[in-house]
Amino acid sequence: MPDEQMAAPGATPGSAPVPPGGAPPAPQAPSAPPRPLDPIDRSIMRLLQADGRASIRSVAEQVHVSRANAYARINRLIDDGVIRGFTARVNHERAGQGTSAYITLKIVQNSWRTVREQLRELPGAAHIALVSGDFDVLLLVHTPDNRTLRELVLTRLQSIPEVLSTRTLLVFEETDLLDSGPGSGGGAAAISEE
Repeated sequence: MPDEQMAAPGATPGSAPVPPGGAPPAPQAPSAPPRPLDPIDRSIMRLLQADGRASIRSVAEQVHVSRANAYARINRLIDDGVIRGFTARVNHERAGQGTSAYITLKIVQNSWRTVREQLRELPGAAHIALVSGDFDVLLLVHTPDNRTLRELVLTRLQSIPEVLSTRTLLVFEETDLLDSGPGSGGGAAAISEE
């Protein structure tokens, strides 16, 4: 697509590109087993994780393939469900969400799906994982301040009937391993052709 953004997965030629600030719809689970990724595919994924706004031309130059090859590979990675979408990485403190915490939850056995749906509705919930070990769920939240975090834990989380107990781990500092340092482009809604 000359001088346009890459189309969303499953889009037909001439259809609208992914809207800025939006992510392409999640692809359906592929029916075929995943294709193996070669070193060029892995390099493309690393580049796009570091800068989701990288142009096709830039990606192609950095992995030493033609623009058409880079474009085809990226679309294949999207179609295969390897790349699930493009997003912005946010500095939560600068965005008014200066308090972050990991919250562990013990839940009633076999209640994961019910709890997950309720956790999705929590303001500031950023990541939810069902895990093994001493607790069942790991939840990452970002809130404006400690008071809001306290209310979230004591009022919202502990009122979920399937939640047996919680433990809050306040984040003092974090490092995003995907950042490529000062001046990195960050993620965005789609990849431009230029």
